[in-house]
Amino acid sequence: MTTQAEETLGQSHERILNLKVSGMTCASCVGRVERKLRKIEGVQPSVNLPLESARVIVPAGVTDEQIIQTVEGAGYGASIKTEANAVESDETAEAELAMMRRRIGIAAIFAMPVFFISMFSTFQFPHWGWVVALLAVPVAVYAAWPFHRAAFVNARHGSSTMDTLVSLGIIASYLFSLVQLLTDPAMTAHAGHGSHGGHGMDHLLYFDSATMVALFLLIGRYIEARTQRRSSEALRKLLDLGAKSVTVLQPLKGGGTREVTIPVKDLLPGDKFVVRPGEKIATDGVVLEGRSAVDTSLLTGESVPVEVNPGDQVTGATINASGALTVEATRVGAETTLAQMGRAVAEAQSTKAPIARLADRISAVFVPAVITLAVLTLAGWLVFSGDLNAAFVAAVSVLVIACPCALGLATPTALLAGTSRGSQLGILIKSAQVLEDTRGVDTVVLDKTGTVTEGRLAVVQTVPFGQNDYLTDVLLPAAAVESRSEHPIARAIAETGRRHGALPEVAEFTSAPGGGVRGEIPGQALAPETTESGEVGAARTVRVGQASYLEAEGIELSREQREELRARLESGLTTILVAVDHEVTGLICLQDSPKPDAVAGIAELKRLGLTPVLLTGDAEPVARAVAAEVGIDEVFAGVSPAEKVAKIEQLQSAGRGVAMVGDGVNDAAALARADLGIAMGSGTDVAMEAADMTVMRSDLGSIARAVRLSRATLKLIKSNLFWAFGYNVVAIPVAAAGLLNPMLAGAAMAFSSVFVVLNSLRLARFER
Repeated sequence: MTTQAEETLGQSHERILNLKVSGMTCASCVGRVERKLRKIEGVQPSVNLPLESARVIVPAGVTDEQIIQTVEGAGYGASIKTEANAVESDETAEAELAMMRRRIGIAAIFAMPVFFISMFSTFQFPHWGWVVALLAVPVAVYAAWPFHRAAFVNARHGSSTMDTLVSLGIIASYLFSLVQLLTDPAMTAHAGHGSHGGHGMDHLLYFDSATMVALFLLIGRYIEARTQRRSSEALRKLLDLGAKSVTVLQPLKGGGTREVTIPVKDLLPGDKFVVRPGEKIATDGVVLEGRSAVDTSLLTGESVPVEVNPGDQVTGATINASGALTVEATRVGAETTLAQMGRAVAEAQSTKAPIARLADRISAVFVPAVITLAVLTLAGWLVFSGDLNAAFVAAVSVLVIACPCALGLATPTALLAGTSRGSQLGILIKSAQVLEDTRGVDTVVLDKTGTVTEGRLAVVQTVPFGQNDYLTDVLLPAAAVESRSEHPIARAIAETGRRHGALPEVAEFTSAPGGGVRGEIPGQALAPETTESGEVGAARTVRVGQASYLEAEGIELSREQREELRARLESGLTTILVAVDHEVTGLICLQDSPKPDAVAGIAELKRLGLTPVLLTGDAEPVARAVAAEVGIDEVFAGVSPAEKVAKIEQLQSAGRGVAMVGDGVNDAAALARADLGIAMGSGTDVAMEAADMTVMRSDLGSIARAVRLSRATLKLIKSNLFWAFGYNVVAIPVAAAGLLNPMLAGAAMAFSSVFVVLNSLRLARFER
């Protein structure tokens, strides 16, 4: 069995196998799968819990079946990831979410009556205990089944996780309560007796603990599952950016060609296709005919369109902005730049080091310790007292009191409070793991276009030469001619000109190769009264473009004009020359300007102890100019999407914790590779889903606010875990000693959960 995911690595003929792994619930599951796979000589696994996947480097002598059987032997499901089963996997994920919603619904319907009847005498009636025991069955069995199943799988392999303690707590709570009822059938014969608030009773029913633990933890598990589902959509959305159909030039037998529209997936290398203005380029290729400006910002993030001529390379999914092109396909399908970027995102996500959840790390020690202590309690009471009933009560009390209600609530409630407050502030946090990632961040890498800058060109300077007027001799004639062009630079100049008045009429407009436009405007629209022909008021020829274009038109620049042009270009400005007839009248400078809040936002990041770094595909002068303006010292310029990932890794290898901030498709792989990925909400869906958090407001101040909220939420989670764990540390020895007062134990258990919830609600006041 082979897949498209397999690749040849070096001379060893190793291959990469991408697996879908089901059934994992915590960090210990990840460790178990990796340990099992490493037992096969030469196998190097990297298992990703949130994505439920494994990236396995497999030597030539090991088959795919061996890898799958090893994972299944560890107690988990495994299948090879292919395009064919992607849809099936999506359907399975949706079905699992629907099943979890049903379990939560069942748990809520039955758990709430159990809770109110058990806790408040107002709701009690004669023999209410038996009704509560019956109502708790669907929750303890059906709703809590995922915990029981996971506990069973772990037990088969001699290990335990949080699921083990949850399952044991639910089972022990229910069975212990049922035994109490069977021992004394009349213990709830009268309303107000035998509950947590009962008076003078020696028995305690834990049906409400069994049901509420299941309900709360199911809700937390559902939130996590939805987050994982959103993460898996990033690659699919990335691939959806490409064109769906293409107009191919099909040769005819008698000579000539005809245009035929076919699906892009049917393109072959060597096929010739047409790209009209405004259309996406179907695949990577080389231009055969036509000249145009191609908007590559979707993939490169650069704000300035790229001029293409015959012989130039073009990239699939970029947009043809102006002229018609005929292109020959060179790379199709999985070989295109877009597909390679998709693999880069997948690679970054799958190799990202998994960080165990805080509760799982505690439970890794806590769960076996509690189970061991319960057994020792049972044995100790039997040895020293010989009282089987007292021994059983003490042992089960240990398990019941250790039931991780508060421990299980610690992370979900704090995360819910933090994310709720974050949504009010325009900050979307994906998971508790993201919060832990913020702890080690000391460097914030910022994409330039759309993150630090506005993401669109605007005229920032109009410089006249000699005695010319900046408006009538430079800006207005240039704006008039550029108004006939579809080029993004032309649109920016035309928009600026219109703000200064009506534009002159244009005749004989042409868009010439080499980066320029030409047109004629009435002579009276300009200040000079003489023309090339010597006639007053006759049409004047206006040329706008690069120096090479003017020179091709026979217009020479003076030394002073060349120095002025060079100075503007070196300062990071996109600069266009304007000539009327054969005189260069001036130049127009454009720039993608920093956002209004950029300086303050960068300063706030520095106050938080973070070092800002600018990372962009733009040219060095442009990047340096923007960085100096907003207060950034470190700059990486002229980098491709793949090189952005390399720069992130370079910083990480230097021991720096890196947060990446971006908004474009070209940032997706870097966002996924960084220790913390932050997407701007004004950016693409792919960037947002590859990132760990999203700031919906496109201001840099939101980034600092997101870091502060993340740190506050993480601190709160730790606080919750400390108090929840501390409750168990105090209560378990008391239960083991047989000194547990049922009323106090019930009150303490309820208070520990209430305390965690109230503690979490403190985040509602964050930055108010």
